[in-house]
Amino acid sequence: MFSKLFKKKTEDKPKTPEVMGLYLGGSFELDNLKMSLLEPSLVIEKSARSQLIQAVGEAPLDTGGTLLRFYTDDDGFLQVVLDGGMTENHITDVKLWHFYETKTVGSQSQWDNCLASLISQPTYEIEGYTFTRVWEAVGNDSPPVAVTETTYEEDGDISKTDQFMMLYEREIENDRVESLLVVGEEKQVGNNLDRCLVISTGFDIQPADITING
Repeated sequence: MFSKLFKKKTEDKPKTPEVMGLYLGGSFELDNLKMSLLEPSLVIEKSARSQLIQAVGEAPLDTGGTLLRFYTDDDGFLQVVLDGGMTENHITDVKLWHFYETKTVGSQSQWDNCLASLISQPTYEIEGYTFTRVWEAVGNDSPPVAVTETTYEEDGDISKTDQFMMLYEREIENDRVESLLVVGEEKQVGNNLDRCLVISTGFDIQPADITING
């Protein structure tokens, strides 16, 4: 009887997304030499070479693909975009992001302004660097891209966040680019809506740049 009860409890627990050997509670290593050469060109400084995955986010895309985010103890996340399936063969993009700034959005008018004009602009400037908008729409307006992310945490908590995103890029050395992600996040907390503007910077990750710890 007891074995059946425990078995049912285990089966009811949602399965956390995994790919590339990345999973909740796992970790990975960044190539120290490559990071040391790349970092002087980036906004971030002193990215941790060893990072522990503390939460995993999953968001379906309108294109039919899936966005996976592996949030780490280095105030960032490794983002994997898949198209047509959930295996390594379906990966189209991998980036490592670090949170640059988070601001609380305290009023409805501020939130409306974020969605209307602040998140999506032709260019975005931080640290004296100018990033150019990547996701362009037909016509004068390029509204933020909306997704709903389900986040799984190590303690078993599961939450949903509506996100309104815009991607920007700037060229750096050796034919690479640094990316900027500007996101308006909205989450229901009790009877209230928790809203914030989150800015992150990131760069492409190649297979040789990272080692997954087993």
